[in-house]
Amino acid sequence: MVIAQIILIGALLLLVSILAGKTSYRFGVPTLVLFLAVGMLAGSEGLLGINFDSPVVAQFIGIVALNVILFSGGLDTRWDAVKPIMYKGGILATLGVFITAGAVGLFTYYLLDFTITEALLLGAIVSSTDAAAVFSILRSKNINLRDGIRPMLELESGSNDPMAYFLTTLFTGIIVAQDFNGWDSIFQLILQISIGAISGFIIGKLSKLLINKIELDFEGLYPVLGLALSFIAYSLTEVIGGNGFLAVYISSVILGNSKLIRKNSLRQFFDGFAWLMQIILFLTLGLLVFPSHIIPVILTGLAIALFLIFVARPLSVFISLAFFKIKFKSKVFISWVGLRGAVPIVFATFPMVAGLEKADLIFNIVFMVTLVSIMLQGTTIIKMAKWLGVEDTTVKTLTKARAIEFSDESKTESAEIHLTKHSQGVGKKLYQLKLPKNTLVVMIIRDDNYFVPEGSTQLEAGDTLQLISAKKSDLDWVVENVG
Repeated sequence: MVIAQIILIGALLLLVSILAGKTSYRFGVPTLVLFLAVGMLAGSEGLLGINFDSPVVAQFIGIVALNVILFSGGLDTRWDAVKPIMYKGGILATLGVFITAGAVGLFTYYLLDFTITEALLLGAIVSSTDAAAVFSILRSKNINLRDGIRPMLELESGSNDPMAYFLTTLFTGIIVAQDFNGWDSIFQLILQISIGAISGFIIGKLSKLLINKIELDFEGLYPVLGLALSFIAYSLTEVIGGNGFLAVYISSVILGNSKLIRKNSLRQFFDGFAWLMQIILFLTLGLLVFPSHIIPVILTGLAIALFLIFVARPLSVFISLAFFKIKFKSKVFISWVGLRGAVPIVFATFPMVAGLEKADLIFNIVFMVTLVSIMLQGTTIIKMAKWLGVEDTTVKTLTKARAIEFSDESKTESAEIHLTKHSQGVGKKLYQLKLPKNTLVVMIIRDDNYFVPEGSTQLEAGDTLQLISAKKSDLDWVVENVG
């Protein structure tokens, strides 16, 4: 009976989170905030009164969830988009994090009664942008940006956790041991990143060979295999002294850009599973928060959050990208999309697990900083892109046809186009569209009914055309001239 009640409560929390996320999306509120809110409402000071106060469990759930989120993000990262901006994203993910941690740390030192090490620890915890927040907001909004900004932001958020993780564990260790060796710390940082990168590359290549050669009897086992490989990438790299988060991301980028059987199945599985892990992660962190403990640090958290958003983050971006030819407005926008999310809150559990004196205060401040970041920056990304002129309105997004799917080895492309009353194809018969050679409209969805069209079929506003073509460029032409 108790087990059934636990399952029921868990399922209801998931359902409420999903429904809340659907509602929040319509009103422009980031779904991640609603997941946190549901967790807080269900917590010990909320409506359900669930007593959860275990930083160790929260940290474990956080690490597992971040593995899945990073792996999913890597599978969807296109190498051809990342390659031109790899150095820019890499510098943002390393030097940018270091500058942010130092700036926030110094501000905190002068603002609060913290030692310099405690202040730098707080700066380190909030220094990295959050992959879950950046991936979910940029991809859910489906925004097109100029100058390679989007892949740069996604690369940064997917690869900057190692530096923040290193700095967090470094300053936590210094406070516990009361000892610091600068050269040894630099050596450990280089070693962790190097081992993480090499390990991720090797595991990614071996994973590709295994997935393509194993010939499993059931297709449903391929996503399970991918999940096992993602956890092996993290844990094995950590065991040998590298950074597991970096290894997971690199291995998944390699898989996502390789010829891989069942790649679509892997992507669909990890996309859904990443959302599940995001919900569980934010629910868990929400349960860990005591609202009564947040109230005393609202002003402090707000001050640090505003300094981070308007001073530390822009400072890190402009210094990191100083030697690259990037427009001023693009740098401003990159600064604005320095979203903080689950990662800082997960990292804030490290001082709690270590038993530091001011761990609870640091956790509550970090939670407040994250909340301000998601609410202020997460709700205004589209407006900032339009205001700064970095949105690429010349590109129309090509959407894969829902009813048509081909293997990765196939040269055939699919797409679907939704016609509005302003679409150029409305009112025309299918044969009048003069589609490119080897491009066909194989199905039309009208009023929730699917039918195969004929040449004399007249297109109407509200129709969704399902197309196949031998070339993606031909589908782009159809989107531009029919949609």
